[in-house]
Amino acid sequence: MKAYRHILAAGLLGMIPLAQAQVDPVKVWAAACANCHGTNGHAQPGMEALAGKDKDEMLQKLLDFKAGRKPATLMHQITKGYTDDELRAISAYFAAQKK
Repeated sequence: MKAYRHILAAGLLGMIPLAQAQVDPVKVWAAACANCHGTNGHAQPGMEALAGKDKDEMLQKLLDFKAGRKPATLMHQITKGYTDDELRAISAYFAAQKK
């Protein structure tokens, strides 16, 4: 019985890298947008939907928020937490979502 537990434990521990490898960082980053822009960019009325928007326009807005060129209440703070490449990936993610 003791040997079985060790084999089971080793097998479960061996699965941890597989579970971690399946996490898509872009989806994790985009999830931070859900509070205001809805799940997968499908916003509630009164908020800006991001799903299906032009990725280049969205990226430019994000970069403008980050640089302080576009006024905002929260977006200038949020965007500063991402690299330009991460913002590019987030923009592409939302652009690929169906409206």
